[in-house]
Amino acid sequence: MFDPALLRTFVALAETRSFTHAATRLQLSQPTVSQQIRRLEHAAGRVLVARDTRAVGLTDNGEAMLGFARSILAAHDQAASYFTGSAMRGRLRFGSADDLALTQLPQILRDFRQLYPQINLELTVSQSGTLTRRLQAGQLDLVFVKREAGDTAGRLVRRDRMAWVAHRDMNLDGTAPVPLIAYPSPSLSRTAAIAALEEAGRTWRITCNVREVNGALAAARAGIGIVVLPQTLIPGDLAAVGESLGLPALGDIDFALVDNPSAAREPVEALMTAILTRSGNLQR
Repeated sequence: MFDPALLRTFVALAETRSFTHAATRLQLSQPTVSQQIRRLEHAAGRVLVARDTRAVGLTDNGEAMLGFARSILAAHDQAASYFTGSAMRGRLRFGSADDLALTQLPQILRDFRQLYPQINLELTVSQSGTLTRRLQAGQLDLVFVKREAGDTAGRLVRRDRMAWVAHRDMNLDGTAPVPLIAYPSPSLSRTAAIAALEEAGRTWRITCNVREVNGALAAARAGIGIVVLPQTLIPGDLAAVGESLGLPALGDIDFALVDNPSAAREPVEALMTAILTRSGNLQR
């Protein structure tokens, strides 16, 4: 009933409140914008735009049409993407380390699903070690995991420095055991923390065992202990406290994509390319 071209013009006018600005945005002439708005009003049988010499506003019917127009255009764009986008099909079982969900990875996955709507993307979020074992067992096609720096398996996305992270008010007696917030073993961050402390001759104790990153962050915010995180994933309300608390330096950690050689190559390569292309966005 309503031409999408007319609806786009109406939305542009509603958002800019100016025929001139709407014309500039749409790269149309101002008379064309005015004509299309009149055509839409004729189709709706209602006055949608209140015009005077100083401003452009929407009538009550115009406000209602704006909501409908946005919904119609969103559905139109989704359909166009589905039928004119890639014809790539199949299932892609993708696993991601849980703390990578704190990055722009969710947005990358949303964009990927819009670009390849006919790929059935199945997401598993867990610890890197668990995901690697599932990949080796043939239960996943591609994983985005943390690993020891220098490991050559898969494709390196980026390298980061590990950091001791805690509440900004955290205090630590130099002779007291270091309170650790840790994932169950095996865990790269747990292993790195304990190895660094023992090499430095520091005692430690586990004050909180967690199974996912939100639990680790909640414990750190509560002042229960210190957690090891990649430096670029430190939330704004927590702080790197290694230097201030006299803790030993930690090593680097790699973020890598590792695939299952028996998986369908086209979907795997498409998602790997999407992540690698936008690797600079994989920070908080």
